Amino acid sequence: MKKDVFTLIGGFLTSLLLFLGTIGVQFDWFTQDSINAFVVLLSSFVALVVNLYAIWKNTYVSKKAQEQKKVLKNQGLIK
Repeated sequence: MKKDVFTLIGGFLTSLLLFLGTIGVQFDWFTQDSINAFVVLLSSFVALVVNLYAIWKNTYVSKKAQEQKKVLKNQGLIK
């Protein structure tokens, strides 16, 4: 699903580029290459955020998680 969202964003930006070109508005920085680079950057950023969240949720870093770890150790559920 995430890939579809990024494809949709890339398609929207490409259609915007074509529309602006049709009415005679051009930007030097707004090209197909910059659109592709933006979509890659956006998808990489989302992947980074998802990974950081997964790491945060699956480790005992926060105070609440450290308390949970103590309880689990006391109950013999983890080492």
